[in-house]
Amino acid sequence: MPRIVRFHKTGAADVLKIEATLLQEPEAGEIRIAVKALGLNRAEVMFRNGMYLETPVFPARLGYEAAGTVDAIGAGVTGFKLGDRVSTIPAFPMSRYGVYGETCVVPARAVAHYPERLSVEEAASIWMQYLTAWGGLLHHGKLQAGQWVLITAGGSSVAVASIQIAGVLGAKAIVTTRTSAKKKALLDAGASEVIATQEEDLVRRTMDITGGEGVHLAFDPIGGPIVTKLAMATRIGGQIIEYGALSPDPTPLPLFPLLARALIIRGYTLFEFSKGDPAVMARGVAFANEHLKSGALVPRIDRVFPFERIIDAHRYMESNEQIGKIVISVP
Repeated sequence: MPRIVRFHKTGAADVLKIEATLLQEPEAGEIRIAVKALGLNRAEVMFRNGMYLETPVFPARLGYEAAGTVDAIGAGVTGFKLGDRVSTIPAFPMSRYGVYGETCVVPARAVAHYPERLSVEEAASIWMQYLTAWGGLLHHGKLQAGQWVLITAGGSSVAVASIQIAGVLGAKAIVTTRTSAKKKALLDAGASEVIATQEEDLVRRTMDITGGEGVHLAFDPIGGPIVTKLAMATRIGGQIIEYGALSPDPTPLPLFPLLARALIIRGYTLFEFSKGDPAVMARGVAFANEHLKSGALVPRIDRVFPFERIIDAHRYMESNEQIGKIVISVP
């Protein structure tokens, strides 16, 4: 019997349980994958804690990103065959289709082939980070060569993906992190400048870097009080895109900077198009595949945990020590 991860109540990482289950057969429009690697995301930690956009239905599975091989295909599915190397795109509710386990069944529309040059661990690390970054920086942000983008939560996989995409576009990335501990690694990853927000004044440093103009785009998963600082660091006519809610504090509306700078503040999640607009998702997948194949985009894996240490992997994510993706290797 295959093993899966699920939880029966919300709470700390130790609510996660590895349990045996019957092998699930895919229904019409679905694909079953023999999983070899899992990519962890902050959304799964929030879901486990009961603080996510989706409410768990117990016993709840979880997980958005898996990579492996196709081992069963439901009726009506085309474009895939048994043995294909594939990975999953976050485009489904976790309670129904969570992928943490030795096997998972997901909608065929949420399955994609990945470039041959990638390892299975890298393949489990691509779609959430690169599609989220693509949607924020290109689809909504319209970032262009020579422009400045301010990327917060610099150690996250989406931030690293955003740095790489900014580089592909010829844009310049200012990246924030709490302390200087990650500064060199983020500069090595391609950031033009790094600001340690507990040691430096975010607004003053951003203005110094941009010659007093501010950034064209701020891309932020934190929310809370930092949004006011982002507004003050964004240039006239610029845009702030909020794609997360990591801060436990309320998020203010920075009305005066908003008015004075004629700013746009936009809420955004990948699910806008992964669940709702296949044409937009296809463009994002095509962009990512093109630059993954060329080597311009390279998934940065911070650490790989064995499947049996899923609790430790979640705890490590909550430590905020990582730079890039945390991956689970599945036997």
